[in-house]
Amino acid sequence: MLASMFTTKPICTSSLIHLYPFWPSRSLSFSRSRCPPFPVSLSATRFLILGQFRERIQDVLPLLPAQHDHFLLRWLRARNFNVNKSEAMLRKHLDFRKHMKADTITTEWQPPEVIEKYLSGGMCGFDREGSPIWWDVIGPVDPKGLFLSASKQDFIKSKIRDCEMLQKECDLQSERLGRHVEAITMIYDCEGLGLKHLWKPAIETYGEILTMFEDNYPEGLKRLFVIKAPKLFPVAYNLVKHFLSEITRNKIIVLGANWQEVLLNYIDPEQLPAAYGGKLTDPDGDSRCRTKIHYAGTVPTSYYVRESVKVDYEQCLTVSRGSSQQLEYEILFPGCVLRWQFSSDGADIGFGVFMKGKIGERQNAGQMQEVVPSQRYNAHLVPEDGSLTCSEPGVYVLRFDNTYSIFQSKRISFTVEVLLPGQSQSPKKRAGSQVEASNQSQSPNNQGGSESGASS
Repeated sequence: MLASMFTTKPICTSSLIHLYPFWPSRSLSFSRSRCPPFPVSLSATRFLILGQFRERIQDVLPLLPAQHDHFLLRWLRARNFNVNKSEAMLRKHLDFRKHMKADTITTEWQPPEVIEKYLSGGMCGFDREGSPIWWDVIGPVDPKGLFLSASKQDFIKSKIRDCEMLQKECDLQSERLGRHVEAITMIYDCEGLGLKHLWKPAIETYGEILTMFEDNYPEGLKRLFVIKAPKLFPVAYNLVKHFLSEITRNKIIVLGANWQEVLLNYIDPEQLPAAYGGKLTDPDGDSRCRTKIHYAGTVPTSYYVRESVKVDYEQCLTVSRGSSQQLEYEILFPGCVLRWQFSSDGADIGFGVFMKGKIGERQNAGQMQEVVPSQRYNAHLVPEDGSLTCSEPGVYVLRFDNTYSIFQSKRISFTVEVLLPGQSQSPKKRAGSQVEASNQSQSPNNQGGSESGASS
């Protein structure tokens, strides 16, 4: 009824107060974020929803980082203008802000030195619409070194700090430009993306960070450019994309060889680092703008505060003295990634990866093609992990070798995964299994036994 009183043409909040005598005047007030109250343009129906949403959260409005319409609309858009879901999301966000001390994190919390020096990224430049640009340079990052040197909570808090800093920069841009700026452009430089970046603890933590973004900073991303993506990129993306909403996934643009030309369509040359095709440099002429963008690197062991990262394993097996155990995976198309983690109880264990022609026929190590050389690992002291890109189809055999031990059996705790480039999530493959293009796994195929004279 009320909606039918208005035209279907968009109207803006600057005139809404005259149409709606009961519209809260604070919708046009300045917020704690310093962002001026620029008017929004919405249909009459959505204006009604916005007004209803504002009334529902009157009790917590003073606690929000901003109170203007643009900020409230972010939560409504994230939940498709469902007031109940938007309210629940916003109230949960306030709990998050209180727990993480988000209001003061940019001024009262300092990341550990190892994160400041060796976690890549930084804000550098503005796009042609005035939005801040955030850069992430993936290749030089040392995930394992970082996780051995800082806590997961430190990583999460550092990303919250970045989000809050970027939001403040958007508010400043709004004041400078005289129009509302609320979202950022991101550029992911994926040159050097490798298997080390698929390390499971790092992927899991990155997933938590992406979930945190989605739940607490909705509509904060305008677009994300991926540049210099290697062949491994689809595998890496499929590991994390299920943490992203469809709205966010639709904002990701993977660029090809003409990435510099495309970036210049969105970014003025004076705002793009010279190393990426623009004209921007540091005062000392550095074309990579290292004063603004951290390029990370290998973490020195002097920063390590632990010897290993705790891992929850999915399977266990026992390798008898003087014998070995083999886990078989039939890969029917190239580009899949085998990823493994394991630890042993009490003593070291041999491990290697081999290929053979047919599944189910047990062969000694010397009869198979060696893909990852077999060697002994002190997995009883430090859990071992690794991965392999399967360049060709075949039966891949993960072999735990205890043939050198004539007295002691070894208990192995392990997780093995096959990552398929076309999947949104990686299926957990227990023990050994056949992996087909249809994503259907067969019964586990776990072979054990002694290998007289087998190489180790």
